[in-house]
Amino acid sequence: MHISRLKLKNWRNFKSGEILDLPEAVYILGPNASGKSNLLDAVRFLRDIAKHRGGGLQDAIDSRGGVGKIRCLHARNDTEILIEIDIVNDDGLLAWQYELGFNIPPKGKREPLVTRERVTKFNSEGNSKVLIDRPGKAEKKDELLLRETHIEQISANANFRELVDFLSGATYVHLVPQLLKFGDQIGGRVIDDDPFGQAFMLRIARTTQRTRDARLRRIEGALRTVVPQLEDLKFLKDDVTGHPHLEIRFRHHRPQGAKQREDQFSDGTLRIMSILWLLQEGGSSPLLLEEPELSLNEEIVAQLPRIMSSVKSKARSGRQFIVTTHSEALLSNSGIDPRGIVVLSPSEDGSTIRSVSEDEQAALSAGLSPAEAVLPNARKTGQLDFSL
Repeated sequence: MHISRLKLKNWRNFKSGEILDLPEAVYILGPNASGKSNLLDAVRFLRDIAKHRGGGLQDAIDSRGGVGKIRCLHARNDTEILIEIDIVNDDGLLAWQYELGFNIPPKGKREPLVTRERVTKFNSEGNSKVLIDRPGKAEKKDELLLRETHIEQISANANFRELVDFLSGATYVHLVPQLLKFGDQIGGRVIDDDPFGQAFMLRIARTTQRTRDARLRRIEGALRTVVPQLEDLKFLKDDVTGHPHLEIRFRHHRPQGAKQREDQFSDGTLRIMSILWLLQEGGSSPLLLEEPELSLNEEIVAQLPRIMSSVKSKARSGRQFIVTTHSEALLSNSGIDPRGIVVLSPSEDGSTIRSVSEDEQAALSAGLSPAEAVLPNARKTGQLDFSL
């Protein structure tokens, strides 16, 4: 399954916006402060509500600083925050629609309440059935019932558990290589869902050996296309401490080659390995990636779309990946599906969301890459001015 439509109202940068017909690979473009991370956060927000441990609407709102920090600054008369999402199955047919609205009521305790929640299920013939439509009569009389969504309540979501599992399984990663390399020395608490990769080695260690070896073989094969000296990639545990490690053997003048562990890998190697690992993880929930091009040289960045699609295909993974980027090298790949290109633009009334324009589509059809046809229109013009 994957997300095919996302609609936002009063969400952070976006007073309103909608993207349609999204494929399994999505690239979000836009200048700094246009809302690329905030667009991903809409999916993370639904995940945080639906996740099985420590989730819920109130916690998801509080962790973002409250409704005032979430609501778009351009919201005026209509201040309700709304997220709508469509999910299609592996055959490309609409399977689920979920709609969630919330706000702070004008009277009472001034706590966030659900203003609407609607779950719709579709069958293979396209017929729909509304499973949840809130608020109901009882909830209008007792507003405390609106402090929680039904996707966070096990007793209420039995008929749409597939939707809940899809939302709760979304993975966000913005790996910080130093946290992975020096996790033992840094210590401290690992943030929930480990978005920065501090416990990435434990993630690998907890995977069964057969699955782990298969995933590492695919990663090794992908890395060999961009790291010609690479001979072998394997998982091992330290004989003394028992800590998990990854080890790469490179061709070298020595007969046994030169070996490196993860604390010696380049930052770029660690980032790309983590991305390729997560793409292979089970389930079909989306993988949300912030600027995967960081720390990578441009030759590798240019091949990222092909490498990621290849590993997904070999692993038979249905994971959709949604990427924020402003990398010319990454977008130089002419094989990127234009339907998956989302362009954000800041304006005086909030950021706008659009798909590829007719002119851009014509340029892409003529053989230009997204870097040539779309990226120039997604960049903010002008230069930094340091004058006093």
